[in-house]
Amino acid sequence: MTASLTRRTRWALGSAVALAALFAGAATVASARGDGAASAPLTPAADSADAGFARDMAVHHQQAVEMSFVVRDVTDDEDVRRLAYDIAHTQANQRGMLLGWLDLWELPKTAPDGQGPMSWMPDAHSGHDMQDMHGMEGMEGMEGMDHDGALMPGMATRTELAQLRSARGEQAEILFLKLMTDHHEGGVAMARGCAERCAVPVEKRLAQGMVEAQRSELGLMADMLAERGAAPRP
Repeated sequence: MTASLTRRTRWALGSAVALAALFAGAATVASARGDGAASAPLTPAADSADAGFARDMAVHHQQAVEMSFVVRDVTDDEDVRRLAYDIAHTQANQRGMLLGWLDLWELPKTAPDGQGPMSWMPDAHSGHDMQDMHGMEGMEGMEGMDHDGALMPGMATRTELAQLRSARGEQAEILFLKLMTDHHEGGVAMARGCAERCAVPVEKRLAQGMVEAQRSELGLMADMLAERGAAPRP
């Protein structure tokens, strides 16, 4: 890996972690005091965009954490391992915040009866919501369907996860970077959906922070793939 890419890797990862820490701190304080001492805390409904995003992104993040731990154990490349560590650390913290909000709002961590993943984004198949979204084709009416474990935009299938676990070295690095690129693109679309639809100000800000941080990591992963003679999947 070139020195310039290594420097960019460290700068981008450091920026992403710092941004995540900033939003985590703001979210913790704001949640505790209702995002302003003079205002009462806002409690979303179980079928709201706020609750739906918190539930779905917690699941989405969990897979990113899982993939990051997998690749950490099958490669010795320090840049990939550093990226994987930062993704796992950042998204595990954000996942805890999202689940904590559901507890604070006294809402279930599973969707209400009759609602499947992404039901809080009913128009996700049209307009600019599709610009960064992979894997959404045919998701209408997906309740109860298998999809090989890929329940939301960009999520890897069970088959792809098995392939990642069995890969080693550069093969594992390339597959991880491709899968995580898809994952981030789906996550960006979901986060942008919350930034537009959610009502709780601190959750909207967290979602916008996810958009900015993951877009930065998308550029980094494209560079890392190019260094390995590969490119993101079409």
